[in-house]
Amino acid sequence: MSIHISENASLQIKEMMKEEESDQTRLRFGVKGGGCTGLSYVMGFDTELNEELDKTFEVNGIPVVMNAQDIPIVQGTTIDFKQNMMGGGFTIDNPNAIANCGCGSSFKTAKNAGTPDESC
Repeated sequence: MSIHISENASLQIKEMMKEEESDQTRLRFGVKGGGCTGLSYVMGFDTELNEELDKTFEVNGIPVVMNAQDIPIVQGTTIDFKQNMMGGGFTIDNPNAIANCGCGSSFKTAKNAGTPDESC
């Protein structure tokens, strides 16, 4: 298994999945180029699979799909959900990240620096 999803995050994701219209809905997690530091996380629901590029697995009863190229970049990552006085949100703890931006959604690894956005 390449990622971990905390109990709090699992409960939140499962609640959100109930609102999706398809029983083929999966959590898609991965990375894309951009952000202040060079790479940004991508997390959302998806019903489409690319048989050549995507890997699927299950974490805490949640079907997860990832592009195979993203797996080494996020190997060992933990997705959590934190609730506080200002609301709630998902947090991502990636042990491969060697630098993060202030907002916490952009990062780089020793092997994958990505391309930072000019606007940051």
